[in-house]
Amino acid sequence: MQWEKLLKSNAPKAAILIRLMVGLIFLSEGVQKFMFPADIGAGRFEKIGFSNPEFVAAFVGVNEIVFGTLVLIGFLTRLSVIPLIGIMSVAIVSTKVPILLDKGFWKMAHDARTDFSMLMGSIFLLIVGAGALSLDHKLLNSRKS
Repeated sequence: MQWEKLLKSNAPKAAILIRLMVGLIFLSEGVQKFMFPADIGAGRFEKIGFSNPEFVAAFVGVNEIVFGTLVLIGFLTRLSVIPLIGIMSVAIVSTKVPILLDKGFWKMAHDARTDFSMLMGSIFLLIVGAGALSLDHKLLNSRKS
């Protein structure tokens, strides 16, 4: 019964557009943390001030790849967006709040547009689920048969 609540979604088929956006961007960003470690991976985390930036970059990168892929295919979507919401929240606090304090609202708003979109897209999927075009939907319907 609990799995039904987790997998059920009344979202329209168009929810796949949000899943594609969220899943593809997280997957891409996770892969890039390993491809370009100086700019996007450990080097970036070191500039931000994280201790042990190599571990943090790898941890975040793997989470973005795994959970981005799960969102993309619509498998355990509600569970998968929870760590992604955490990643985006930390990203906003650690990188965008300092911009707000240093350069003001408009510079922060410009720099935060992708982070904000990813956070809102992830929260949307947490609330409505994966939608009809997903593995979650297929699993739910196969369990009922």
